[in-house]
Amino acid sequence: YQTMKQLHQLMQEITLLTTEIETQYPELYRYLDETPIHICETKEQTICTDDLKKYLETLKAQLQHQIETHKK
Repeated sequence: YQTMKQLHQLMQEITLLTTEIETQYPELYRYLDETPIHICETKEQTICTDDLKKYLETLKAQLQHQIETHKK
């Protein structure tokens, strides 16, 4: 149950962040398709919480870089 709750929370954070990027930084949003998300190497091919955490951190870093280098 805890893992599902954690997955749900991570997915919510990713959704909120990508929505923010889409609406406030459309020039960065174009490149999100190029940001890889690696899926856990399991027989079930499920997404691991660690993978989502890494993806979320990547998105945060990309947004921070965008803010720092393209000040409005």
